[in-house]
Amino acid sequence: MDIPESHSMECEFSTGDFDNDRVPSYKSSAGSGVKASLSSTGNVHELLECPVCTNSMYPPIHQCPNGHTLCLNCKARVQNHCPTCRQELGNIRCLALEKVAESLELPCRHQNLGCSEIHPYYSKLKHEQLCRFRPYNCPYAGSECLVSGDIPMLVAHLKNDHKVDMHDGCTFNHRYVKSNPNEVENATWMLTVFSCYGHYFCLHFEPFLLGMTPVYMAFLRFLGEDSETRQFGYSLEVGGNDRKLTWQGVPRSIRDNHRKVRDSYDGLIIHRNMALFFSGGSQQELKLRVTGRIWKEQ
Repeated sequence: MDIPESHSMECEFSTGDFDNDRVPSYKSSAGSGVKASLSSTGNVHELLECPVCTNSMYPPIHQCPNGHTLCLNCKARVQNHCPTCRQELGNIRCLALEKVAESLELPCRHQNLGCSEIHPYYSKLKHEQLCRFRPYNCPYAGSECLVSGDIPMLVAHLKNDHKVDMHDGCTFNHRYVKSNPNEVENATWMLTVFSCYGHYFCLHFEPFLLGMTPVYMAFLRFLGEDSETRQFGYSLEVGGNDRKLTWQGVPRSIRDNHRKVRDSYDGLIIHRNMALFFSGGSQQELKLRVTGRIWKEQ
């Protein structure tokens, strides 16, 4: 791991040296090495928790002249003054604490969600960013919803908080009606959740501008991991006036947010003029019917 050069300071520490903010006290000990009295890995982990953001600290770990530590990001946030004793921070590194971290092996932070893996301290963060047990973000589009959780929790959240339509079955017949089809920028998003094959799927239908062209798009997302999506396929169809457009693809995981899927054009795209043609040619009202099905690959 490449670490920027800066001043360093070795330090003695023990789990008994905590003030009210749970920040360890350190004594300067140049050249004396690390002298630790730690009763458990949990106590060491507390020492590696930044007192400002409460996240785990990674090199470079900074400390003030009195030995209070904090992470690099928070060093800038506190305007280079120790949040505990208000001393100017300077560029003192706590190499002893960084060295202790190298010896740790800790369980994944998502252990309570089902992950049983244990990783060295400095590789744990990378694992947690990709861990299949990490919480999912709410898949509802059109709002800045910050709720996250496992699949059963999100399904209940979509039903109770977003009032999303919930359906059992693997076929759908989605009707979209709008009195003023010119208001693409202010049009609403629509989301329907389907339960089939023991899993949940989100059918999205939304308007947006493709360059300067107003379009409508329908696509399917899978409530689960990307590695599971290829078990399934889906098709969409829209039409009218003896014409139709079809789309066939693989659902995208909700690990990809709806905007990422939309901007990749991975779904059924209907230009507004075509949508009006399917609606009967009237420029006054949009009436689209999107049908489709989900199947499990053999």
